[in-house]
Amino acid sequence: MKAFIIDRYGKKEVGRITEMPDPEVRDDDVLIRIHAASVNPLDSKIKGGEFKLILPYRVPLILGNDAAGTVTRVGARVRDFKPGDEVYARPDDDRIGTFAEFIAVKQSSVALKPRNLSMLEAASLPLAALTAWQTLVETAQLKKGQKVLIHAGSGGVGTIAIQLAKHLGAVVATTTSTANIAWMKALGADVVIDYKQQDFAAVLSGYDVVLNSLGNDELNKSLQVLKPGGHLVSISGPPTPVFAAERGLAWPLQQVMRMLSFGIRRRARKNGVEYTFVFMRADGAQLREITALVESGAIRPVVDKVFPFQDTHKALAYVDGGRAKGKVVVQML
Repeated sequence: MKAFIIDRYGKKEVGRITEMPDPEVRDDDVLIRIHAASVNPLDSKIKGGEFKLILPYRVPLILGNDAAGTVTRVGARVRDFKPGDEVYARPDDDRIGTFAEFIAVKQSSVALKPRNLSMLEAASLPLAALTAWQTLVETAQLKKGQKVLIHAGSGGVGTIAIQLAKHLGAVVATTTSTANIAWMKALGADVVIDYKQQDFAAVLSGYDVVLNSLGNDELNKSLQVLKPGGHLVSISGPPTPVFAAERGLAWPLQQVMRMLSFGIRRRARKNGVEYTFVFMRADGAQLREITALVESGAIRPVVDKVFPFQDTHKALAYVDGGRAKGKVVVQML
């Protein structure tokens, strides 16, 4: 099959399309003919080697972390899917590779594609929507009437998180650039902070939850926004000892993460708030919950740009440039 691979780690590694072996289909796997896959910042971080300690991939490596397509084959133990089903998925993080013609994914990580979405739209959702669900619903347990700040509202995760938070009945604030203010309000944000003109920490206070996807400055300033008992959830780090233990990482790595997150954990405790690092995981059951929200109209995908498969390297570069509004999709079929 044709696939987009990297031959080595490195920020300057461009990647290339080549022939790779067809995926092995295990007994609990679904083999998917990929119609479309979306690009995530995670792809570039993996390509740059930032997750080598956590995710020890072998090169050559097929990139790509979510996709939509058609089931062509199922393993012997698969009961929930059959050939011809239209599905979408975020594969488990030890079996990524959606920038390809085919991928084998555990049936527990797959869900039927929302009926009201195209393949291109569906491909934009799994990783971003699961991240929003696992941070706001599972981790923060966001409730009706609570106040949540979602950083980088115009990004892939931000656009979905705003809609999910509004569906949950929360009061939503977000940060974005001047050009996106009206769009963020149309998406559902109650308060929009123009980070080029305003300091969010000087404007907001008494918040229950902050979802951080930015750097250390924003992470630390977010503590000022939270009320005592609030929850700072970060998907951009630093990772915590709890995260390291949950992933079964070696003791030395657990100590590294203890040191990396020591400062923010200490400041959070001093402020009477909780800090949690979330590294999203594949989950077909949660994707089914998301499907229901999409089909009801509570969540709609935001697709910025579509690239043909042969321009996958350009799609990655476009996302790296920070210009994307919502998601960027690679079309295979």
